[in-house]
Amino acid sequence: MRATALFPWFSPVSSLKFIGPAVTSAFARLLRPTRMVEEVSQREPVLRDLLFHLPGSMVDRRHLMPVATLAVGEVATVQVEIYEHQPPPRHRGRIPYRVVAGDDSGTLILQFFQVKGDYLARQLPVGSQRIISGTMERYNGTPILTHPDVMVDPSKAADILRLTPQYPLTAGLSQRVLSKAIKQALTRVKPLDEWLDSAFMAQQGYQGMVESLHGVHLPTDEAAIDPKQPIRCRLAYDELLANQLALALARRMVQRQQSYAIRHEDAPEQRWRTTLPFKLTQGQEAVLADIRADMETGARMARLLQGDVGSGKTILAFAAMAQVANNGLQSALMVPTDLLARQHLESLSPLAEAAGLRITLLSGKMRKAAQATVRAQIAAGEVDIVIGTHALFQELVAFHALALIVVDEQHRFGVGQRMKLAGKGKAPHLLQMSATPIPRSLTMTLYGDMEVSSLTERPPGRKEIDTRAMPIGRADEVMKSLSRVIRAGEKAYWVCPLIDAPTEEERAAGALDLAATEERFATLNACYPGLVGLVHGQMKLPEREKVMQQFAHGELQILVATTVIEVGVNVPSATVMVIEQAERFGLAQLHQLRGRVGRSDAASHCILLYDEPLSELARARLNILRQTNDGFAIAEEDLRLRGAGDMLGTRQTGMPDFVLANLEHHLPLLRIAHDDARLVLSRDPDLLSPRGRALRLLLQLYEYDAAIAQLKTV
Repeated sequence: MRATALFPWFSPVSSLKFIGPAVTSAFARLLRPTRMVEEVSQREPVLRDLLFHLPGSMVDRRHLMPVATLAVGEVATVQVEIYEHQPPPRHRGRIPYRVVAGDDSGTLILQFFQVKGDYLARQLPVGSQRIISGTMERYNGTPILTHPDVMVDPSKAADILRLTPQYPLTAGLSQRVLSKAIKQALTRVKPLDEWLDSAFMAQQGYQGMVESLHGVHLPTDEAAIDPKQPIRCRLAYDELLANQLALALARRMVQRQQSYAIRHEDAPEQRWRTTLPFKLTQGQEAVLADIRADMETGARMARLLQGDVGSGKTILAFAAMAQVANNGLQSALMVPTDLLARQHLESLSPLAEAAGLRITLLSGKMRKAAQATVRAQIAAGEVDIVIGTHALFQELVAFHALALIVVDEQHRFGVGQRMKLAGKGKAPHLLQMSATPIPRSLTMTLYGDMEVSSLTERPPGRKEIDTRAMPIGRADEVMKSLSRVIRAGEKAYWVCPLIDAPTEEERAAGALDLAATEERFATLNACYPGLVGLVHGQMKLPEREKVMQQFAHGELQILVATTVIEVGVNVPSATVMVIEQAERFGLAQLHQLRGRVGRSDAASHCILLYDEPLSELARARLNILRQTNDGFAIAEEDLRLRGAGDMLGTRQTGMPDFVLANLEHHLPLLRIAHDDARLVLSRDPDLLSPRGRALRLLLQLYEYDAAIAQLKTV
């Protein structure tokens, strides 16, 4: 049950005055609920979501300026007299409605389009004084404000002459409407019991949470938009502390839960091992021993297996699933796409057959009758290993005896989802895999509820990928060199950052003239007709997967693509990766893309085409990639170069999508929160002290419901 003190925070935004269905719908598109516990339900945004939507910039309207001093492109705030209205002739198209105004220093034109009725006559009566604010333009030497942001009587000067927050927006929502809604929300919520240590607050210069929200949304200086200032750090720390408390509680839950005790039997394992064309590395054997030890105790395993692209994580997942099957129990392997699920089924089926195991696929793309048949087999215990997408965990799917869940990284479960996965069985063991190595300093804070294993060796026979960087002017030379790849029966990727080239208007306006995927496809197809495929994110999924299958099976030898091929594509015969405009990609993403090749014993190459001049940061990134294939070293360098910026973006690496915290600026706070959460729970395991009860409010504010459920209620 949610604490009464939090009721106002979870009031729907539609409860505010003047917020109708259209604006509510716009808020639903704009606001990101801070829910890392479970998948976000399709509920209406609440006041908490609104107040946690922070401004990204400020407009300074603190000072009135003479008209004669106004500069083009700046936000101007003036007090003027309204001299004259100049409505356009009827039926004259786009001629604007003009209002002539001015002060002692000069004249100003206010310009409006699509004016309805007598609105302007009422707002700006001739002879009246008005405070006007907007972005200044100039036409034939005359200052012009088109559709001013502010037009008010001087009696309201105190409301206008101040710093004005500027918020990220979405279609159907204006700064004025959003600002009004936030001001209303601030009057509705009340301070909560303080959950931070008073000495720590004094040391950091923090105010209370509600005071900080007032300071950010009703700013008196520019500190309100600086992420490193105490006012913003306070809000970030609350979010990080809630996350770390939830992780610590989840870890305690895992340690207490009893799952299936999985015995290891060597003979059945040898049956599938003998079919492998290679031996497991020492690192793989060590990780497999850790997994066995975890599952043998009967306590629920929660382990993160991180390894570089091509390091052999999947074979360890199969080994664990086979061990479970030998105990008469079931495993589920969940992957991000139907294509990858089918690839896993194809690669693991021979091993399962050798071991005498029953393996199958369950996907939302299968016919309903086929899905029903597979579901019945799963429920009856007639299947040992099930591979599929998120459809595996829908309500219709009931397992006979689910003992192990393996999750590929792209589902990127947060702590709450990991806690909830146990609902499909008797606290099944959990093995989560990530192909994006995470620096050690971050794993303990972001995966604090899990044990972490790292694969740092490459499988035997895999060669280092030869990585070279060259100017984009040599693209034609690179295209011609692909003929050698085609003659050898090998394959190549060519990755571009955009689908369509910028229009002439966009180029004239300064838009980045990035390479166009479709243009590059046309050029390559002219060189190698019938051998080139194209995939990008705007294609329908069946069409995209069809092209990928043609590439995988050899009907196509060159695949032009956007970053949709970053994960989920395993084509061992692909030996060349060309990345155009490489300086535009993040280091972790470049490494992931490079990992699409080098998956066999054939020599592989990665060519980074870049535009000149390169920034120092871009040059450093490309040099790091050229110097090493070690994903762990790359992750550490990325962290050193840029803090936790792009490398922690959720779309790339599966980290929590924090709303108030930005790990590029707040990583030190994450480490403090990690220690704080552990210390609090060591002293007050069920959060029953005064501070503990306040921390319960914090967990509820961030909807860590599964974590709260682990606490005693007194």
